[in-house]
Amino acid sequence: MQKTNAVRLLDTLGITYELLEYAVDPDNLAAELTAEKVNRPPEQVFKTLVARGDRRGVCLAVIPGNAHLDLKALALATGDRKVETVSLKEVQPLTGYIRGGVTALACKKAYPVYLDEVAEIFDLICVSAGIRGMLIELNPSDYLRAVNGSLAAIS
Repeated sequence: MQKTNAVRLLDTLGITYELLEYAVDPDNLAAELTAEKVNRPPEQVFKTLVARGDRRGVCLAVIPGNAHLDLKALALATGDRKVETVSLKEVQPLTGYIRGGVTALACKKAYPVYLDEVAEIFDLICVSAGIRGMLIELNPSDYLRAVNGSLAAIS
């Protein structure tokens, strides 16, 4: 398995994790399908969405794979009046990652990260390792520490 910047960050911080590899279907990058491929429930495989608020700017919302982002709840968490997800063409320039491989770990810039509070019910969650075809499974509190994130009800 190749070491991604996200994995290197976890190694540097001394955080325990497991890497899960899966076959990628570029025509279907749905988190639910990814969860099925790694034999995990979809609510335990988190996807990272890039959003922009009208006051605070860009942030990352990390929500369960089977959930939808609640933009009003995210705005409340960020202190913005209004938040919208960014266009797909903006994702890579903002994060350094391509669609299907976006992660808050070792992101191009240290954006505020909001992890959906449902993560707390799991001992382990899965997030992208920064490339398509690889997930990182780790403790939610370790993830929050690594990304300097906050818990919020955003899905």
